[in-house]
Amino acid sequence: MSIGEQVQFVEVTSRHEGQRVDNFLMRELKGVPRSRVYRLIRKGEVRINKKRCKPETKLILGDIVRIPPYSGASTKEPGKITPALKDYLLENILFEDDEVLVINKPSGLSVHGGSGIKLGLIEALRQIKPEWAQIELAHRIDRETSGCLIVAKTVIALRALHLDFKERRVGKTYQALVYGRWPEEIIRIQAKLLRKQLDSGERLVKVDEEGKEADTTFRILKKLHGATLIEAKPATGRTHQIRVHCQHAGYPIVGDDRYAQRKVKDQYPQLSKAKALCLHAARIEFQLPKSGETVVLTADIGLNLQVALGLIEE
Repeated sequence: MSIGEQVQFVEVTSRHEGQRVDNFLMRELKGVPRSRVYRLIRKGEVRINKKRCKPETKLILGDIVRIPPYSGASTKEPGKITPALKDYLLENILFEDDEVLVINKPSGLSVHGGSGIKLGLIEALRQIKPEWAQIELAHRIDRETSGCLIVAKTVIALRALHLDFKERRVGKTYQALVYGRWPEEIIRIQAKLLRKQLDSGERLVKVDEEGKEADTTFRILKKLHGATLIEAKPATGRTHQIRVHCQHAGYPIVGDDRYAQRKVKDQYPQLSKAKALCLHAARIEFQLPKSGETVVLTADIGLNLQVALGLIEE
């Protein structure tokens, strides 16, 4: 479908059933900045069955999506994958069958392209093999976060995985390096999170009673000089959940420019060279959509964590 001057009404087919409406629009409105897509949704110009929707609204077979006219799309093609990135991704496949692909995503690579980002992980993977041309993200992790990420190869697998994530049947375990000495008594944080979407497309999250339920359990892995290596298991999947819960506890994640305040960073000068977020999706447990077999995968510790731990040991 191309962008035109008229309102368009698109019926959701089985190929896109279960997909988030923002991701659907990014594929339909090729070249439109992600920030613009969010603005169209927020203003109510995008509608599903004549009703307003949110970016995370999941599409249902037969839904009619109203897509407003928009002629300001960029004509630039998605960026081309480099040989180095191609080699990295192929070498960091944690699991693959005919339904799913699990990648150890590097820090700094967004899961998808958007405003200011020419190439994301999903666009890069689609360029590697012809049979990967239609793959879709089953979930997301932040651009700065490294580690386990599931990609669906089929519509059936995508729907099944989306349902498993919604029903909290997917186990996710993260490792994070936080500033300071994490207290032994903090083993669980249940603090509601409220998300705000800026016009730029940037997402900011804060603890707020008006927000959505968010639940994370924590465990100390190693106490270090001026920092603590912890394990975090989110029971819910809110945006920036672990990052904001760590900040709320008073121990933000090392290298988190968005949520770690300057006054906290200044207390730990030995970590001043840690410029990247020290958060790694270390383990994921899920069931294969077709067979129901449980798969447990681990990803080697992320480069950001390695660098930061090296600074402490200097």
